[in-house]
Amino acid sequence: MGGIFSVEMESKKHVRSISISDEAHDRVLFEGDLGRLLEVSIIESSALELVGEHGVLRIEIGEDVLQRVLESPDHKSSLSSDVGSDRSTEKKGNERI
Repeated sequence: MGGIFSVEMESKKHVRSISISDEAHDRVLFEGDLGRLLEVSIIESSALELVGEHGVLRIEIGEDVLQRVLESPDHKSSLSSDVGSDRSTEKKGNERI
């Protein structure tokens, strides 16, 4: 299984909504507020970690994929099979912002 992620929130008061569809598409939506971004890092060369005041978002993406996205001129990747929607920071490697 690729593209694993986790969201860990400090409190349910920062979760805006959780929606699980009973329809044929079986969609799930999780929305919340991580708060002010405190740190962005790559952990174990395979996951992007965003640490906010109210929670942590971890996305298994791989350093090679992140590097390709960061090197593309418009920071968008044509790796749609590897990465659904690409958004990245200006920092690379194990740097933290």
